[in-house]
Amino acid sequence: MRDGDSKPEAGIEARRLIRSRQHGALGTLMDGRPYVSMVAIACDTDGAPLLLLSDLARHTQNLLADPRGSLLFEATEGHADPLAGPRLTVIGRAERFDDPRALARFTARHPASAQYAGFGDFHLYRVVVERGHLVAGFGRISWVDGEALRFGADASALAAAEADIVAHMNQDHAEAIGLYAERLLGRAGTNWHMTGIDPEGLDLRRDGEVARLDFKEPVLTPAAARRTLVGLAEAARQARGA
Repeated sequence: MRDGDSKPEAGIEARRLIRSRQHGALGTLMDGRPYVSMVAIACDTDGAPLLLLSDLARHTQNLLADPRGSLLFEATEGHADPLAGPRLTVIGRAERFDDPRALARFTARHPASAQYAGFGDFHLYRVVVERGHLVAGFGRISWVDGEALRFGADASALAAAEADIVAHMNQDHAEAIGLYAERLLGRAGTNWHMTGIDPEGLDLRRDGEVARLDFKEPVLTPAAARRTLVGLAEAARQARGA
């Protein structure tokens, strides 16, 4: 990829990185100077980053004065040289986003946040991404515009049904979820549960451990989600028997 490239493939690769990360570095402006802090991150259905911030936090005060900011996502664990691993910096604006559905996505991804998510001095913010700088590997560096970084297809039907889908899978298909983790992701162990589903994949959690399973094709409706989840379960069972 060359600098300035906004091919769909770059946007997909960037969103996969965003969706897989639990935390990131948030850069804000404080009296015209850069201020960087670590924050917990979830993402909306279209891949937009979501932050649950305290009004008392320095970074929140910075954003209230100037909503411009950046987020660094990195997946360098396991690399002998971390600079050889993938990372993405997104640039945009953080806006208050008082949406119960989006807040539920955040608290499902970060269960500990449920104890303070309802406090009056905590608010959800959605980052409107204007562009991103993706370093996907040696020599694979590109700027990706905001439109390419967002999942653009209408997945509102899936978003509306997400809570029901997740509850149904956790209550009635725990075995399938365990097979997803063990056979499709190589994450052994029990007690995995689903925390979210979006058009491009599903999120799993076991205590403090998380995993992401990307779909081969986008899923936009509950019916399509059901077909995909059934297909993944069958693929996992075949992998177990192999």
